Amino acid sequence: MKKILFLLITGLTASVSHSQEISDAVRYAQDNLTGTARFRAMSGAFGAVGGDLSSMSVNPAGSAIFSNNQTGISFSNQNIKNNSNYFGTQTSDKENSFILNQAGAIFVFHDHNPSNNWKKIAIGATYENTNNFDNSVVSVGTNPTNSIDKYFLAYANGEPFKNNGIPLSVITDIPYRDQFFTEQQAYFGYRGFVINPVTETDNNNQYTSNVPAGGNYYHENEVYTSGYNSKLSFNIATSYKDRIYLGANLNVHITDFRRSSSFYEDNSNPLEANATISNLRFNNDLYTYGNGFSFQLGAIAKVTESFRLGLAYESNTWYEMNDEVSQSLYTTTQAINGPENYANINPNIVNVYDSYTLQTPGKTTFSAAYVFGKSGLISVDYAIKDYGNTKYKPTNDEGFSRVNTQINNQLTSNGELRVGAEYKIKQLSLRGGYRFEGSPYKNGTTIGDTNSYSGGLGYNFGGTKLDLAYSYLERKSNQGFFATGFTDGANITSKLNNVTLTLLFEL
Repeated sequence: MKKILFLLITGLTASVSHSQEISDAVRYAQDNLTGTARFRAMSGAFGAVGGDLSSMSVNPAGSAIFSNNQTGISFSNQNIKNNSNYFGTQTSDKENSFILNQAGAIFVFHDHNPSNNWKKIAIGATYENTNNFDNSVVSVGTNPTNSIDKYFLAYANGEPFKNNGIPLSVITDIPYRDQFFTEQQAYFGYRGFVINPVTETDNNNQYTSNVPAGGNYYHENEVYTSGYNSKLSFNIATSYKDRIYLGANLNVHITDFRRSSSFYEDNSNPLEANATISNLRFNNDLYTYGNGFSFQLGAIAKVTESFRLGLAYESNTWYEMNDEVSQSLYTTTQAINGPENYANINPNIVNVYDSYTLQTPGKTTFSAAYVFGKSGLISVDYAIKDYGNTKYKPTNDEGFSRVNTQINNQLTSNGELRVGAEYKIKQLSLRGGYRFEGSPYKNGTTIGDTNSYSGGLGYNFGGTKLDLAYSYLERKSNQGFFATGFTDGANITSKLNNVTLTLLFEL
């Protein structure tokens, strides 16, 4: 993990990797329910239904259900509220965003030759915002036992990689821009007087805390995120005797994620003869961007005129990712009868790391639907995804190898159930749905199960359709403020409300 480049003018550095976490991998492996208003109103249960611009995201054979060309665009307003409980203190924060949710077009080519059993070919392209990262979470409370000093001690004493501690000479003699990520964390701790070396030589390489013991550490943790995951899909599908439908997608994924976090700690423990930490603020900014590729295969069978079965497979997604990280630390120290001393550790450097590959897991979806003529339908999808197959590459990198082991130990295969129904009254359609997704974590609490309810309506004006949907999602989670050393975190209940409007045109 050597530094390979330093750009003096822009103040950027580059290195092989920094401390990726399991939560980073899960962020890009999970998809929220997005798409057209009809799709969202029925909770995405379209694997055996087809005939919707977003149905192709579940089963690419769904485009062959279309009878005519169609194009459409969808907009969403999303509001998310996060209720935090940190050692009994309740806080809440919310974020609202308006996004282009989905856009696409399908072109259907019919073969009217009665001797040809392949009745039509559908070709289409769609864009979907598969995950909107706009969010804010604020947690406040008093931790009775643990301080953030454990974060800096873990890196300084070699805990993340089970190595020896970092020599003091590395911290003091090697410029920050040339240090590895682990060394930079020790640098902040030492320069900010949060930790002290046991000896002033390289003979020990161990450090102790400069935070006064006694517990009752007041904490504020603010996390603000923005950005998106999006998917551009190119689709082709065909039908055999209008009974068997086959399709395939080639998908291009784009991600752009920013996270700004600020952690504050204060304590009123008795002062000591030597200056100790009274309060500190540790700031971290992460920017991750990249693109990826995946493919999908699907089939739908009309068992009878009313009953349909669907099967679809979505491959792993292979992302090529890039990370940029900047950090700063501000501390106040004081001794008995002494003045307050301030340390401002801000290198004003953005660490730019070598690109790396993130492989997120594939998904298999089984579907069934019953269509009541022109009156409506009911549909059920069940999808399986093994989050334990998520991997960072190159796998021979020490940091990636460590986090891949953690992924294998902590993540699991989960199931996602989607149920949707539609009832038509002339030109008016009434819709509803339910979605349940199990936790991707074996403990079931780091990110909990997802429950979502949805409803909506649509009106067919003839060549134009207007659809409206509302969906509600609730999920509980408990992720540590930091992944190493100091891993305490708040219990978060997230409640997401989404309204989607879709305008469709038949061409």
